[in-house]
Amino acid sequence: MERLQSYRFELMPNGRQRRAMQSFAGACRYVFNKALDIQKARYEGGDKRLGYAALCKLLTGWRHDKDTPWLRQAPTHPLQQSLKNLEQAYANFFAGRADFPRFKKKGRQDSFRYPDPQQIRIEQGNDRIFLPKLGWLRYRNSRQVLGAVRNVTVSLHAGRWFMAIQTAREVAPVVASGEAVGVDMGIVRFATLSDGDYEEPINSFKRHEARLRKAQQALSRKVKHSRNWTKAKKRVQRIHARIGNARKDFLHKVTRAICNNHAIVYIEDLRVKQLS
Repeated sequence: MERLQSYRFELMPNGRQRRAMQSFAGACRYVFNKALDIQKARYEGGDKRLGYAALCKLLTGWRHDKDTPWLRQAPTHPLQQSLKNLEQAYANFFAGRADFPRFKKKGRQDSFRYPDPQQIRIEQGNDRIFLPKLGWLRYRNSRQVLGAVRNVTVSLHAGRWFMAIQTAREVAPVVASGEAVGVDMGIVRFATLSDGDYEEPINSFKRHEARLRKAQQALSRKVKHSRNWTKAKKRVQRIHARIGNARKDFLHKVTRAICNNHAIVYIEDLRVKQLS
């Protein structure tokens, strides 16, 4: 069977590449917001929503418009991918899986995707990857990438750039062991299994609470949008990123341990936040 898997690594760009990635993310955000604005205006005017092909024709005009010449500096495929993301957002909305698409804001989940694997080259032995209009980028190679590359998503998180490489490969089907287990979520214990095992929770926020409070107090004393305010804001973002990474690491380890030892997992449909 085919397995789709994503590998996430931290990028180590130079100054030129860092500025280019910031520009590409801004261009993709601009295209997404402009297309969404057009779709909303057509809906309010009683017209049908434009399809992906029609939006791509508009994108060609935007790239050659004298008011937006900087769009030509960004690679074409990530800009087209932004239009596909908008199409998917509308599909999720009409299917009841998500809210109505919203405009993207600078500094929130800045990212762009290279969807064409023919334009991507990766040298795992040299810890580098080639991406259009960025050239060769160094990355922190922490594990081997298995399978054929499908796409690469570049994203900014807490001041650091990351890439997610999606691959596809054939693997042997996993033979189910037949064992089933129920999981009860709680506050005192993170998870209690029906076979008697349990997992203690971690409090990553409490470990970083003092540092976070100090950083937030320093941020509140700075003049908004000044250079020192920007630096202080990045410190707060880095602390929040550490807290989130600790939680993700804990969840990945716990879920992997449960899945490795049980074929079927039953979990109650309950919001743990409502228990506290």
